[in-house]
Amino acid sequence: MEFNIKANSTAEVSEKCTENNTAIKLGSGKSPVYATPALVALMENAAINACDPQLPEGYNTVGIAMNVKHVAATPIGLTVTAKATLIEQDRKKLTFKIEAHDEAGLVGEATHDRFIIESAPFLAKAEAKKAAAK
Repeated sequence: MEFNIKANSTAEVSEKCTENNTAIKLGSGKSPVYATPALVALMENAAINACDPQLPEGYNTVGIAMNVKHVAATPIGLTVTAKATLIEQDRKKLTFKIEAHDEAGLVGEATHDRFIIESAPFLAKAEAKKAAAK
């Protein structure tokens, strides 16, 4: 099956920095600022929103690579917004450029690869690992 995601598809998602997504809470540091794992998840969510709505029923995407730079701290109370733009498609592999900002400026940037999968077989294969792990 061929998948043709619209070139330069974009999506933005935002999240307020609260005590629940700080480096302290997520175990990625000792400062009460927006955590890098939270930034990565926000960036992935933006990429998902840019492509998954264009896929046929029964398909979605999974992240396969992320190269992220977290360049500035965001204190509690500010909002981080990530914008993902599809910059390349190679069959089922999608590559995104992502930038994240808070009200004061650039917070992070990334390139992110996602892969189009058929949901049911993907989940069946994942579940089969349980039997193999015993």
